[in-house]
Amino acid sequence: MNQMQQIETQQRKFKASRDSILSEMKMLKEKRQQSEKTFMPKQRSLQSLEASLHAMESTRESLKAELGTDLLSQLSLEDQKRVDALNDEIRQLQQENRQLLNERIKLEGIITRVETYLNENLRKRLDQVEQELNELRETEGGTVLTATTSELEAINKRVKDTMARSEDLDNSIDKTEAGIKELQKSMERWKNMEKEHMDAINHDTKELEKMTNRQGMLLKKKEECMKKIRELGSLPQEAFEKYQTLSLKQLFRKLEQCNTELKKYSHVNKKALDQFVNFSEQKEKLIKRQEELDRGYKSIMELMNVLELRKYEAIQLTFKQVSKNFSEVFQKLVPGGKATLVMKKGDVEGSQSQDEGEGSGESEKGSGSQSSVPSVDQFTGVGIRVSFTGKQGEMREMQQLSGGQKSLVALALIFAIQKCDPAPFYLFDEIDQALDAQHRKAVSDMIMELAVHAQFITTTFRPELLESADKFYGVKFRNKVSHIDVITAEMAKDFVEDDTTHG
Repeated sequence: MNQMQQIETQQRKFKASRDSILSEMKMLKEKRQQSEKTFMPKQRSLQSLEASLHAMESTRESLKAELGTDLLSQLSLEDQKRVDALNDEIRQLQQENRQLLNERIKLEGIITRVETYLNENLRKRLDQVEQELNELRETEGGTVLTATTSELEAINKRVKDTMARSEDLDNSIDKTEAGIKELQKSMERWKNMEKEHMDAINHDTKELEKMTNRQGMLLKKKEECMKKIRELGSLPQEAFEKYQTLSLKQLFRKLEQCNTELKKYSHVNKKALDQFVNFSEQKEKLIKRQEELDRGYKSIMELMNVLELRKYEAIQLTFKQVSKNFSEVFQKLVPGGKATLVMKKGDVEGSQSQDEGEGSGESEKGSGSQSSVPSVDQFTGVGIRVSFTGKQGEMREMQQLSGGQKSLVALALIFAIQKCDPAPFYLFDEIDQALDAQHRKAVSDMIMELAVHAQFITTTFRPELLESADKFYGVKFRNKVSHIDVITAEMAKDFVEDDTTHG
């Protein structure tokens, strides 16, 4: 019986402890629900405060940008100092705002950690305790109840700590809201000050416009007075000293007298002296300009004369060299022959034409006596006079020669020019077709002589040019296509003889 009584007393004790534990758990659940209810509005208020803070920061940036405009240059020194002081205060408030923002971020981190700890640890632990209580109801073991009681005390302690942290967070949020309100008040104060400054600037702008208009009117009056003074003409220096001691009434009386006297001379030009001075200055400028133009014209004419003389000398020198080479080459091509180049000139002193050859010195002297600088416009062309017999009386023009003689004269001119201004190579196409054997041999010797300094390429159907050639090419026409082959001298001579025989 005693054991039964002891067991019943232990059961009653366990039931009482269980009832107390259940009541404490109920209280904990209610506290958790209350904390969750209070947490969500605080979180929403924190988000709204963040949005308002961002809006105020954007407003502050815009106001700061407006304060950084060029309006400072239009303010007075006192206003500029005041704006600088306000800018310093703005920077201090911005720094405090950044500090409050950092504290808010820290508090948000703490809230997040508390929520995480509450969701991941305490609630899980509460579920475990409830499960253990249920097991305790079934087993009603004393040891389990003791462990559960200790765990419940630990949970209560953690809940108290969480509530303390929540109160701290509420206090920090209240401080942040107070700081934000202060910032809003300072922002409103800055806006009011900015509005006052803008009103002052607008007022100063209107005053400046009035002063500008007044200045324009005064300048216009000044111009009118100066115009009237200029119409009076130039005054002597003693006139300014004479009337300085007179009063304003005396000056007006004197002015009326002068106007009455001036009416008698209304027909006289009052600007005659000024016009004379202006015209004299213009005359001096024009004279100086004329002298400059004369000097420029003289220098240009001297340059033109020098260039004309150089051109004349270059033509004469080139003509003499070509004429000399032409005579020498023609004598080699035609032994016993004689040829000269003739420079043709225009009409001089009524004569139809004047020729200048090797003895052109006399004509140069005659032309030099007429003008100091000879002109190249007097030259109209170049003529050729040749004699194949060497007699002076049988000199002929180009129009009087045969085809072969013309070809020979043309070759002589080409060789003469080549000696004066050589080319790298020459290409001749059947130049010996109209020549006889003697002249072809002379042309071949001349080409061989000149081939030392130039390259000659010729086409021929005659054997004389083959004797002085270095290399031979044969051109054949087969199947409507031309073929070029390198051949020997014997093959070339056979080809030419065969063509001559069948031709």
